[in-house]
Amino acid sequence: MKIIKYALFAGVVALASCGGSNESSNATDQPAAPAADQPAVEAPAAEGVTLEITGTDDMKFDKSELRAKAGQKVTLTLHHSGKLSKEAMGHNVVILKPGTDIADFATKAISAKDNDYFPESEAGNVIAHTKVIGAGESVTIEFTAPEAGTYPFICSFPGHYTFMKGDFIVE
Repeated sequence: MKIIKYALFAGVVALASCGGSNESSNATDQPAAPAADQPAVEAPAAEGVTLEITGTDDMKFDKSELRAKAGQKVTLTLHHSGKLSKEAMGHNVVILKPGTDIADFATKAISAKDNDYFPESEAGNVIAHTKVIGAGESVTIEFTAPEAGTYPFICSFPGHYTFMKGDFIVE
């Protein structure tokens, strides 16, 4: 038993002593720190993100969550995979600011048919929105992701917001 203990101890000591540094390897593995008199180089701006979401004739989105990073350019495409017309089963995506009364927004949207169910009086509560589309159509918008947080999104076509909703999560 003593021989095994000594062998293990000798092995541990041998391994520990082999861990010497290799200066040439460290110099190439780590970037050099900027000199104190030189400004640090800024990281490149966040690259854009492309998001897609699809609405159906069953009044459902295929996603309940969309994600981006704060300050990121967002390209959002809404697809309508159904067979019904815009007038019968139109869909849009409206991303709202946190704390917006969604039911109140949706009630006001009913009266905004001529503006794709987007009530101008609520523009201050909206991050971004698409127009309303029908069967087989798609629409793409671009916007800059706001500060980190969770932003609800809905379809504001009358009656859809209770089923067609989700969260736009900004990290």
